[in-house]
Amino acid sequence: MRKTSAVLASLSLVVLALTGCTATASDGVAACDRGGNDKILNVADVNGDLGSVPDVTVFGPVKADKTSFADVTVGDGLPLGSEFQPVVLDIAFYGGDSGKELYKSEFNGDESRVHSIDYWAQRSAGLSDVLECATEGSRVLAVLTPEDFGEQNVQAFGLDKGENIVAVIDVLDVMPSKATGALQFNDARGLPTVVRAPDGTPGIIIPDVPAPTEITTQTLIKGDGPKVKEGDIVVSNIMGVGWDDKTVTTSSWGKDASVSVAAEQLVGATVGSQLLVIFPAAENSPATAVVVDILGAVTAPTP
Repeated sequence: MRKTSAVLASLSLVVLALTGCTATASDGVAACDRGGNDKILNVADVNGDLGSVPDVTVFGPVKADKTSFADVTVGDGLPLGSEFQPVVLDIAFYGGDSGKELYKSEFNGDESRVHSIDYWAQRSAGLSDVLECATEGSRVLAVLTPEDFGEQNVQAFGLDKGENIVAVIDVLDVMPSKATGALQFNDARGLPTVVRAPDGTPGIIIPDVPAPTEITTQTLIKGDGPKVKEGDIVVSNIMGVGWDDKTVTTSSWGKDASVSVAAEQLVGATVGSQLLVIFPAAENSPATAVVVDILGAVTAPTP
């Protein structure tokens, strides 16, 4: 017998505390003020197409006592308005004195490499400021300080003491932080009611009736994005509530979004949609109501 817990695992549900951050824009991201320092454009010459390995000449030595950035190219896509908003980017680091390439990501067009500002800030604290409010389609030039990386990482890069790092960042894809489609009418008799905070965080109200005995799916919000196909990599925010104890058991809200192969219940739904899926009780797993915001879907990379 299929177990509800196994299905939840396939949706990459993680047991997390329910948190959220305020957003004000209709597309699910906070209003942004990009800022930046155009003088940074003078520290290096950057050529090449977005998403391809850049041709970079650093005019070293580059000296800066604080993190600074400027947009080489400004994209017209969504801005990064929150620290856990899904983003796909490529990044390359260069020595501020030597100009030597220190690190580069794949630059292979794989849009399943979904992370967040928080993920990158854990690797270099300065990237939090560099990426905030950056828009999809942008190429960013930044100067990072040794403090942005920590002494251990600076030594791993083989940098001289006090040497800055020059970074080139391509923002390939920015996804919304919540479902962004049109509300749908459903006969919710006997099924949970879903309410939403301004940032999209759902609240699931379980009725005082027995749970359905079969998997039940409703579309609460219908997005206008492409349909999810079997085998796609789906980026989503997920919350689960136990039917009987009416407590939150799983949530990705306020954390990195879930990234997983499309579960059966998501195939055919459109990106931007919000689904309510009820999993009936099964052996060793209680009935659970799950709300899924589909933020993006991309073709799985070829092995």
